[in-house]
Amino acid sequence: MKVLILTHGTRGDVQPYAALALALDRAGHQAVLAAPSAMASLAEPHGIAYAPLHDGPNTLTDDPDIRQAVETNYRGLRGKKVALQVMRRSKPLMAEVFASMTEVAEQGADLVVHAPSMPGGHVAERLGVPAVLAALQPVWVPTAAFRNPMLPLPLPNALNRASYLPIKLMLRSFAGITDDLRGRLDLPRRRGRHDILRRPDGRPATVLHGFSRHLLPRELDYPAWVHTTGFWFLPAPPNWTPSPDLAAFLAGGPPPVYVGFGSMAGTDPQRLGRIVTEAVRMAGVRAVLASGWGGIQADDLPADVHLLDQAPHDWLLPRMAAVVHHGGSGTTAAALLAGRPQVICPFVADQPFWAARAHAARVAVPPQPQRRLTADALAVAIRLAATDPRMATAAQDLGKRIRAENGLDRAVTILESLS
Repeated sequence: MKVLILTHGTRGDVQPYAALALALDRAGHQAVLAAPSAMASLAEPHGIAYAPLHDGPNTLTDDPDIRQAVETNYRGLRGKKVALQVMRRSKPLMAEVFASMTEVAEQGADLVVHAPSMPGGHVAERLGVPAVLAALQPVWVPTAAFRNPMLPLPLPNALNRASYLPIKLMLRSFAGITDDLRGRLDLPRRRGRHDILRRPDGRPATVLHGFSRHLLPRELDYPAWVHTTGFWFLPAPPNWTPSPDLAAFLAGGPPPVYVGFGSMAGTDPQRLGRIVTEAVRMAGVRAVLASGWGGIQADDLPADVHLLDQAPHDWLLPRMAAVVHHGGSGTTAAALLAGRPQVICPFVADQPFWAARAHAARVAVPPQPQRRLTADALAVAIRLAATDPRMATAAQDLGKRIRAENGLDRAVTILESLS
């Protein structure tokens, strides 16, 4: 079975789909991962077939206005204006992404798996094969169990289902460039063509949720065509080894605390670096500081803080005493898999949701929002996460349940049943 996987975004958005591609390859299928050209390094070490797409809105990552809006989670009138500007500027860039998808479609497939932002259903319709929506966040399928995590507003429970409508309307704002894609694919116009939860004939589409039910409220009411498989983890590349400096640092003392915010830096990554460095000093712990895509910048670090660009989470995080991060679904999943207590400092989007759910599961301290972050508060949070035996036990127990889900195996089995 040849499976075309379509996704876009930054590293955290692409990596789980790379894990799915690798799992399909290992199960004897042929997976092709179509994703931003800048993310090809995720696939290459594992021998995953890669189809580079236009980098699209990723080129806006360093825009200062966008960084400021992310820092405040698009709050206030200015934040809303920037959100509209981002959508307007993203449209022509996504049109470039969609145009590059048509070349990938020409290679054919027996099944199309796509992220919510990618119109994979149209590609599948052109090829005459099934399409599967694969989501990394619980923001696409309405449920009465909780409000949409992408809607940062308190709502009465009676409106939980209704809170999923805005994100559906947001996708419809891309209807014009989706129509252009259908034209490129020689497809006719059709009613309901922009509903990612529906097949061309109007029946429900199969949905894979690449996250764990153990982190969600228990009273879930997802329909039978939605499969919450568990998280999808990409292992360390074959033959990967830590640098001598990192290996020596880990061996030179008690387990350190990991601190990393990926590409989430807001407007002043150096300020964030100073807060983190001071908090680590005040907490009296050693630390591994991951600079990532500029999320943290720090100079003149003390000997008990080791700076690295990045390292495979499945190798690094189990060696940590606690994990401090921004609350992206991928890093949250990796910390859960490692069974380590967490300090989550959310910026934007679904990050506050994962921070709240991890705290509700007793594996994380109360969320520490970036916009209010101080060295004093972060030091207290780090010290608690690194030393509380009850939190450590809860994290270990939840980690065992996360690992037992075998999310990738379940996802592959479901995909096989559709071929």
